[in-house]
Amino acid sequence: MQFGRSYEEFEVGATYKHWPGKTVTEYDDHLFCLLTMNHHPLHLDSHYAEETTQFGKNVVVGNYVYSILLGMSVPDISGKAIANLEIESLRHVAPTFHGDTLYGETTVLDKWESTSKDDRGVVHVETIGYNQDGKVVCLFRRKVMVPKENYLEARGGEQPGRPVPQPDKNWPGPAGE
Repeated sequence: MQFGRSYEEFEVGATYKHWPGKTVTEYDDHLFCLLTMNHHPLHLDSHYAEETTQFGKNVVVGNYVYSILLGMSVPDISGKAIANLEIESLRHVAPTFHGDTLYGETTVLDKWESTSKDDRGVVHVETIGYNQDGKVVCLFRRKVMVPKENYLEARGGEQPGRPVPQPDKNWPGPAGE
């Protein structure tokens, strides 16, 4: 299974559909809110949300929706990234509720080679997130610095830093050796 891409593997206009989706539970949302100290009652207090908001129920905190979608995109987009350079824009265009399932896809808008180092480039992408009904809830654009093939080759190839299992008293080595 591929994890991320090198600069050469990105094509402008390509769209990557991230799989699988993620069903957002009340627990997920509340934990994220509490971990990030976002105590807004719209996210945590069901009575408040039912009685005083236009939605009539809790809304999943937007930063969690964004984080899920960003995480979904890693295997297809930034799994080999050298750096995430910029979040150019982030828009929450519809609410996400507990029990909704999020899906995402990312389109390559542009790419260019680094002007300072010849072993990398920048990929400009847009990710959209939508729920189980196909309703777009979030979209963002970002720029990611990704390695070229020569960068990866110089650092160990497809899985740099991966150790080799060493035979010992508990494991004699691969069968047949």
